[in-house]
Amino acid sequence: MNFLKSILSFFSIFCFVILNAQTITVRDKITKERIPGVALYNFKKTKTVVTDFNGEADISDFFPTELIIFQSYTYKKFQTSKSILATNNNEVFLVSENENLAQIVISASKFNQSREEIPQTIVSLSAKDIALANPQTSADILSNSGNVFVQKSQLGGGSPLIRGFSTNRLLISVDGVRMNNAIFRGGNLQNVISIDPFAVQNTEVILGAGSVVYGSDAIGGVMSFYTKKPQLSYKDELFFKANVLARYSSANNENTGHIDFNLGYKKWGFLTSISYTNFDDLRMGSHGPDDYLRNQFVQTINGVDTLVDNPNPLIQLPTGYSQINLMQKVHYEPADNLKFDLGLHYSATSDYGRYDRLIRPRGDGLRSAEWNYGPQKWFMGNFIVTKTSSDSNFYDKIHAAAAYQNFKESRIERNFGSEIRNTTSENVDAISFNIDFEKALSKKSILSYGAEYLYNIVSSSGFETNITTNQNINTVSRYPDGSTWQSIAAYTSYKYKPNSKFVFQSGLRYNQILIDADFTENNQFLNLPFDAAKVNTGSFTGTAGIRFIPSKMIEWNLNTSTAFRAPNIDDIGKVFDSEPGSVVVPNNNLKPEYAYGVELGLKLNFDEFVKIDMATYYTFLEDALIRRNFTLNGQSQINYQGELSNVQAIQNASEQDIYGFEVGVEVNFNENLQLISQYNVIGGTEEANGIESPVRHIAPSFGRTHLKYDTGKWKFDAFAIYNNELSFNQLAPSEISKAYLYALDDNGNPYSPSWYTLNFRAQFQLNKNLEFNASLENITDQRYRPYSSGISGAGRNLIISAKYSL
Repeated sequence: MNFLKSILSFFSIFCFVILNAQTITVRDKITKERIPGVALYNFKKTKTVVTDFNGEADISDFFPTELIIFQSYTYKKFQTSKSILATNNNEVFLVSENENLAQIVISASKFNQSREEIPQTIVSLSAKDIALANPQTSADILSNSGNVFVQKSQLGGGSPLIRGFSTNRLLISVDGVRMNNAIFRGGNLQNVISIDPFAVQNTEVILGAGSVVYGSDAIGGVMSFYTKKPQLSYKDELFFKANVLARYSSANNENTGHIDFNLGYKKWGFLTSISYTNFDDLRMGSHGPDDYLRNQFVQTINGVDTLVDNPNPLIQLPTGYSQINLMQKVHYEPADNLKFDLGLHYSATSDYGRYDRLIRPRGDGLRSAEWNYGPQKWFMGNFIVTKTSSDSNFYDKIHAAAAYQNFKESRIERNFGSEIRNTTSENVDAISFNIDFEKALSKKSILSYGAEYLYNIVSSSGFETNITTNQNINTVSRYPDGSTWQSIAAYTSYKYKPNSKFVFQSGLRYNQILIDADFTENNQFLNLPFDAAKVNTGSFTGTAGIRFIPSKMIEWNLNTSTAFRAPNIDDIGKVFDSEPGSVVVPNNNLKPEYAYGVELGLKLNFDEFVKIDMATYYTFLEDALIRRNFTLNGQSQINYQGELSNVQAIQNASEQDIYGFEVGVEVNFNENLQLISQYNVIGGTEEANGIESPVRHIAPSFGRTHLKYDTGKWKFDAFAIYNNELSFNQLAPSEISKAYLYALDDNGNPYSPSWYTLNFRAQFQLNKNLEFNASLENITDQRYRPYSSGISGAGRNLIISAKYSL
């Protein structure tokens, strides 16, 4: 008996020693690669250790039954005990946070929510999705979603279209801060390219109205970009991580360099990101309509504008430009439930040509000798405080943010043969304050509410330069200088989930918009019948939706919503040439436009093997703000920049009916092989003065299909992108007037032909440090031009990149 006791005692001591001298290895669940920099700590954070560069950590200080928490910003939080680890070969397999992001969204309510509890359609793209797609700009990130159509007027552009809406009827946010400003226009916008794709951690796109949470402009959808955050060490030692990337693209001789590095301490984290890209002129494909060829361009030779034959009509001259992006993040986490974040973003482009204006014809030649955007610059500083748990009677979670943004843009243009160069410059300072709360009223219901204040001030100037004498004189500015735009809002949202099969979600928002614009300076050039414009208007918006899951195979979603867009400075005060022979002038008699929408969705899940996601929607837009013919002091034509031009203005002049159908299919053949396909059908009509016509921003039916194979180290993606035709009869009147952008049909009328591209890309993870990406896009070298675009898409394009992580 004594011998047996001795054996048992020895065995107990042996187990205790083994458990307390334990070295564990942390790996990625999918790739099986070791993960450095994972923080391990107990519940009270009195014991902390971090995995080394081999993904190993010594957990001797932890008791056998003590709870150990594993945390990393790039992986889902995991917890276990040392005794359980001993039974699993001392290995821990973490799930990438990128995989989890597909199930968690932020944009619907400003707080983390399960995607499965939201009645609206939300598309998520993780960091892994973005890395495999290897996009040149953030506009290209959106097009990879399969639900967003992207228009480009020039290479330095990318204007999203969602469910028949675009530009200032869509909202862009970065880290929860609204990017839309007082001069976001109804024409095509390229502000989204200011967001560095290398700094984006994940992107969420709300398809449909988002006015309850985001206010004015969120009629057709919300595009939320969330940038990377610093990673902490959770102990007194430094955690360092760095990434270096280089990329080359053959279609525009792109040369890109990127570096980011992370310094993490116990409570403080710092992340720095720098990207620089240089694009040459873009080459289009060899097979397609000759109407898109760039046969001639303008050169100024010895001071004389000359029409020159293009030695290679496939090269779209001039389209090249360069861009730099800088980001600095600071993260402070004094407690598990309290976080402070400071983010600084800066982006600047070089001058770049507006290609669609440079190919406008005039007689047998070209209209413009110069048409350039000046540097597009964007700065944002935002400070965010987040508390994720509280004993307060008023909230469980709180999210407060203050931000300052500065936008700079300019336009430089000169007609062929003219000595006069016209320049307009704009500067917008934007301040925003947001506070959002969440409170669980019971286990079945959650209340969210918040308030927002926005203030924009617009500076604008215009001048003419005589290129022969170099003399400048002041002229009409694009916007009334010193004008202001303000928004004050409060909202509330309620979610009720009585069981796992049913969710009801609703919300209500009130928004007050104030505009003050002084036209005194511009009146010396325009002779307007008014000297000022003041807007003080309020809007209620609401939403209500249900999600019902009668079985594991079927899920129904129904959502109704209202949304609005209040007039901004661009609507009431802009002066510009909208098209050859037309000029837009200010209009101080505007009111908000309202949208009323409904969406019905059905998801079918056949044992995770086949998934089908369908949605149909309808939106009615009332009092739509559109550009229409106008009179100024009783005259329908005025002289603008030396040309007799038809007078136009933004007006509440139409009603729009927009409808569509979306279907997505996912087939999981096994753990490695997957087929994904998405197709979108959109239609709509606009009625003004009893005349019905197509809506300008209705994209043709479009889709993409991917066949993906993933082994962990290797990822392969063979995919096709395709667009249907828009015939002459389907083009909006404003598009027909720009016939030079389109191909001509058999009757000589402009139309947008159907097109497709076949593509293949691969990603290889050589080891934990080195990753390679290669893509061959538009393999068959098709010549195509996406609907409403001024520039043709890239021809056959080889993209290669290498990323080294330390």
